[in-house]
Amino acid sequence: MKVPMLDLHAQYDPLMPQIREAMERVYAEHHYIMGPQVKELEEKMAAYLGIKHAIGCASGTDALVLAIKALEIGEGDEVITTSFTFFATASSIWRNFAKPVFVDIDPKTFNLDPLKIEAAITPHTKAIMPVHLFGQCADMEAIMAIAKKHNLKVIEDNAQGIGSTWNGKMSCSFGDIGTLSFFPSKNLGAMGDAGMCLTNDDDLAAKLRQLRVHGENPKYYHKWVGLNSRLDTMQAAILSVKLDALAGWSKARRANAEFYNSHLKDVKGITTPFIDSKAVSIYNQYTLICEKRDELQAYLQSKDIACAVYYPLPLHVQECFSSLGYKNGDLPVAETMASKVLSIPIYPELTLEQKQYICAAIKEFCQK
Repeated sequence: MKVPMLDLHAQYDPLMPQIREAMERVYAEHHYIMGPQVKELEEKMAAYLGIKHAIGCASGTDALVLAIKALEIGEGDEVITTSFTFFATASSIWRNFAKPVFVDIDPKTFNLDPLKIEAAITPHTKAIMPVHLFGQCADMEAIMAIAKKHNLKVIEDNAQGIGSTWNGKMSCSFGDIGTLSFFPSKNLGAMGDAGMCLTNDDDLAAKLRQLRVHGENPKYYHKWVGLNSRLDTMQAAILSVKLDALAGWSKARRANAEFYNSHLKDVKGITTPFIDSKAVSIYNQYTLICEKRDELQAYLQSKDIACAVYYPLPLHVQECFSSLGYKNGDLPVAETMASKVLSIPIYPELTLEQKQYICAAIKEFCQK
């Protein structure tokens, strides 16, 4: 049996009649840049998440860059964030000429550890950027309390957690600005690159809308140097169709996770994902902690079971950030997890036979 990490054929096939219809509307109107579908998606997303403003842009990375620009964070400023995440989290800070300050993670949730944040705050700290990793919301109540105490801004990197909640409150609704990625492999993915910023602040929303079009308002008049980062009309049309299916997909991912939890919880050599009692995860990834990660990965691949390591090298020891002065040993939890984590398929369309095959292969390896 062959099990891919994600099956886009299975995801798209039932939706293609609706998607083609939505695309045909764009073709008929020929409004390919900032067409009406962009505003339609923004309004639909804001309603779905219960957040006042949704501002579409060209990618999840651009969403982060725009958020930092909108909060006027730049040269000489510091932003506290996690080292155990995708590169864009830190690169967006760097590209705005600010300094990423890396803090270690909670060993259970893999998210930014609130207990480590205050020690990293300096007079140059302007913001905290938590990441809702693998679909589980970070402890935003604790993070927001720290931010309020020290008068810091908060940007939620929610590239992996659309629809996740903490204590009943939606991710992206805690901080000053939240960001989404619609990369094709995400729980809500476009047919290309796309992203979004979310905020409940009217002034920040207006600023973000201006910054995504070169900082222009009115036309040919520029208060700021912004980006060319408009959400493509076609992608907005596609995402609007797919958004209607998102709640069902999230429910199916949680059901798949429960299946794995029940079949793998007592297997020696691996630890199943920990989800905080206050969190509802959307399982962008189902990530195991493995004593023999590399060997298990090779074994699963030999059985035609796709699996992936997110992330093999923490950001604080990436070559491009060497000037920041971090070294191995500075963030021991992130470094340990980078050597032990392995994600297995969790997409909604997994069949019972595929899930059984995956669990049997993991048990077989661990028993050996």
